[in-house]
Amino acid sequence: MKKRLKNIIKIILFFSVGAGIFWFVYGKQDTDELKNALINADYFWIAVSLILGILSHISRAVRWNLLIYPLGYKPKTVNSFFSVMIMYLSNMAIPRSGEIVRCGVMSKAENIPVSKLLGTVVTERIIDFIMLFIFLAIVLFTQMNTVIDIINKNPGIKNNINRLLSSVPVMLILGVIIIILIFLSYKYKESVKEKKIYKKIKNILKGFADGIKSIMKMERRFEFILHSVFIWVMYFLMIYVVFKSFSFTEHLSLSAGLTVFVMSAFGMVAPSPGGMGTWHFMAIRTLMIYGVSETDAAAFAFASHESMTLMMITAGVLSIILLPVVNRNYKTSEK
Repeated sequence: MKKRLKNIIKIILFFSVGAGIFWFVYGKQDTDELKNALINADYFWIAVSLILGILSHISRAVRWNLLIYPLGYKPKTVNSFFSVMIMYLSNMAIPRSGEIVRCGVMSKAENIPVSKLLGTVVTERIIDFIMLFIFLAIVLFTQMNTVIDIINKNPGIKNNINRLLSSVPVMLILGVIIIILIFLSYKYKESVKEKKIYKKIKNILKGFADGIKSIMKMERRFEFILHSVFIWVMYFLMIYVVFKSFSFTEHLSLSAGLTVFVMSAFGMVAPSPGGMGTWHFMAIRTLMIYGVSETDAAAFAFASHESMTLMMITAGVLSIILLPVVNRNYKTSEK
């Protein structure tokens, strides 16, 4: 009873955060202009975006199987796919809950211990983290001139940066803080090792190292890497093709699309169901850098995110319904 009540409180809390940010982003928009932009959108490209999304999820299911095979199990791809889609559905209710849920679903469908599946999920998340930062590095490398231009065209931003960098007191304070931290970490290094935060960081780094090692020992590691790249390229293209849906974004380059993708991806990290509000905020602010008006950027974000969310909910619900049906058919055919 307590656990159920706790989950209900979590759902209400996370939904409230997402709804609050969503209202902050869209509450000040011109409703008529927003509606007009959405009515005039070319929904063919939004449909293409959803197909690309499904392909990425199929690839994610196949990639997960590649991590499970070395454990001595041969899960069916359809069960992996259903588990992945149920994961996304769960994340929309309680952020970050989906990983446990998909392991539980897969465990029940394929009779694989949850503890072993959790290890594969850690490895997956490490690779996704690496892929995100590879894309971030590409953005920084290709769009640095854009960032510099923005700073140069906004004297206020430029003056604040110069003031911060040239501030002697700030530099002195930072230097003193760094020296104190080094001194304290050296003097109390034994007691620091007993702290929970130290152990947690150490376990994260160990998990990171173990995940990389497990991939290097995989027999089909090249296939695993290809799927990882494919998944993230599909994620990016899901955003980019929606540019073609609107007259105010169709001229934007691949580099601009990559920047919007990376920045909005960081919006998904926030504790908001399905990135509600936070994803929109990051996408809108990034598009405004490229000269898109706030209302038009809001229309793009709404169409892109809500179509993706609707697809996730539909696929997740269908997966819950079809999972027992498909597995019952498998069991019947095996008799």
